[in-house]
Amino acid sequence: MARIPVATRDTVPSHQVEVFDELFGTGEAPHYGPGSVLAHVPELSKRNTALNNYLRDDSSLPKKAQEFAMIVTAREMDCQHIWNAHAGSAREAGVDDDTVDALREEEELLDLPADEEAIINYARSLIQNHYASRGAYQMALEQFGRQGLIELTMIIGQYSMLAMTINAFDTNLLPDRTEPLLSV
Repeated sequence: MARIPVATRDTVPSHQVEVFDELFGTGEAPHYGPGSVLAHVPELSKRNTALNNYLRDDSSLPKKAQEFAMIVTAREMDCQHIWNAHAGSAREAGVDDDTVDALREEEELLDLPADEEAIINYARSLIQNHYASRGAYQMALEQFGRQGLIELTMIIGQYSMLAMTINAFDTNLLPDRTEPLLSV
């Protein structure tokens, strides 16, 4: 159960009520995931949504690379919500079912395509070591170019931040999820 209740117009900072209305109209704030937390600070939610929209809609990275980076980050951060929100999308974008399942179960990933190998090595280096190793950096740069590498770094950072928010506030999972839970 989530650690904080769903945000309402009456519970947000008074100077951000207009932004709450802009984001949610007369409707309710999200009940699940990071949006359920960020809605309590509408201006922060608005700015985060703008970054997320850029990374998902305007990035030079192919959808397969974006979605794979998101689920690698979800697995590294043990984030059930992001995993369940993106594992199916990763499959639809072209990540092999066996790869998604092996990643979920923390099994060794063998014979990955070059783009996926670059992403997993780079993401794991950043998340586990807080630094991109020379090899992981070079492999990702060669695979995605400068702009793509910057955007890949931001996707990993954005989804790490969202995972921290979700995990800290223990947000509710979507009720209609289809992916098995991560073993944590």
